[in-house]
Amino acid sequence: MIEKHLLETPIHYWMKEKKSSESIMFVHAAFADHTSYIEQLDYFSNEYQVIAIDLIGHGKSTTTKKSDNITKTADYIYNLLNIESIEKIHLVGISIGAVLIQDFANKFPDRVASLCCVGGYDVNNFDTTLQKENRGQQVKMMLKALISIKWFAKNNKLISAVTPEAQEKFYLMNINFKRRSFIYLIQLSELINKFKTHSRNYSVLIGCGEHDNPIAIKAANSWHDSEPLSELVIFKNAGHLVNMDNPMEFNQILHRFLTKTAVSKDSF
Repeated sequence: MIEKHLLETPIHYWMKEKKSSESIMFVHAAFADHTSYIEQLDYFSNEYQVIAIDLIGHGKSTTTKKSDNITKTADYIYNLLNIESIEKIHLVGISIGAVLIQDFANKFPDRVASLCCVGGYDVNNFDTTLQKENRGQQVKMMLKALISIKWFAKNNKLISAVTPEAQEKFYLMNINFKRRSFIYLIQLSELINKFKTHSRNYSVLIGCGEHDNPIAIKAANSWHDSEPLSELVIFKNAGHLVNMDNPMEFNQILHRFLTKTAVSKDSF
């Protein structure tokens, strides 16, 4: 993987080029970084051009500029695609990654090849009751982090992953998360219920771990019900971080989804 920096932005990204192939971008969950997708980058790199980014305030994408904002992520991705000469891209997002790739799809639908959102919710139709419950959980986690990052990391790994391996990897990512970066997560509320969902010219996969919190499972089912052409998958033996808890099943299902998407395009 080649590390690159998106000029005039805080964004760092990693890319393994494969000419004459389709491209996939992986967008990680909060408190993580691009390495959370290491199993996916290895699995898909033989067939696709793979890209993974560190979101603003995470990993190497640090900044001190007040003008930098996580709500600019769609624009960052758009600029990245232009620089790398990518016309359309398959987008995969976990948790807030799922929120951010939906925002990109809202703003630049013609640049989307497919959308895979896991552990997220419909950013255009997020129920107010679920919003309040979700916000309450976020506030609790922020308070723990303000008191002790280690305490926060220990709690967060237990509610985000179910396998010991995934918990340990996520814990180490959480330890490196800076308290000041919480400001970027708060800004995500600016993206909620901002757009209306129009007819999509690409496929959508909605996913959730069977051991994820009830809010996430309810949100996934609600979203799928509102978009009958979408595909819903409840992943076995996985919590919120499906790709880390059960990478084998995640990779297989995502690969099948992408293959089916390609077949659908050819038939069209």
